[in-house]
Amino acid sequence: MGTQIWLLYVSTVFILMSTPGPSQLLMLSNSVSNGLQRSLFTAAGDLSANFLQMIVASIGLVSIVQQSSDFFIVVKWAGVAYLSYLGLRLIFSKTGGQVGVANQGRSKKSLFWQGFITSAANPKAVIFFAALFPQFIIPSEPLLHQFVILSATYLIMDAVFLFSYGKSAEWVSTKLKSSAHQYLGKVSGSFLIGAAVLLGLKDVDANL
Repeated sequence: MGTQIWLLYVSTVFILMSTPGPSQLLMLSNSVSNGLQRSLFTAAGDLSANFLQMIVASIGLVSIVQQSSDFFIVVKWAGVAYLSYLGLRLIFSKTGGQVGVANQGRSKKSLFWQGFITSAANPKAVIFFAALFPQFIIPSEPLLHQFVILSATYLIMDAVFLFSYGKSAEWVSTKLKSSAHQYLGKVSGSFLIGAAVLLGLKDVDANL
């Protein structure tokens, strides 16, 4: 894979990531409620799901995914319900929204699975990777090597975006006056509801 093709791929992924999606909003929510350090487990869950989706796309299971749209619809709406539940619980929480307070009992494992489920519930992800990667793969070169480069590049860029969202959310929350901290839980919950809405809008059968 030449440098020019790789740079074109980086530019394409950057543009695609510029619009916040469910995972980014989840990262914002967890950074506000739990702080950046703990929300990194959410990012790890998201990246893990993305990597598995890339593997599924690379070994030719896209046709199975497309034929199993009913199953993925169930998975999608289960994800929507899960995010909505978390969001509403934060909005109506009486503990306030201070960093580390609203979700004080939430384990790192729970934060990881939030990120994983939100990303895995995206019904178009496997098809997305299956459509994206071939545009930048050169058939005459080793496919595994190119897959590793494309996958690693995407995951690194996604990690940087998620970290940036999380850092920004934590910074804003720490700069607010103490009187405003009571509203952070509602803001965090609103981000989760927004993530649920975005996930619900994703169509299993829609063309990319």
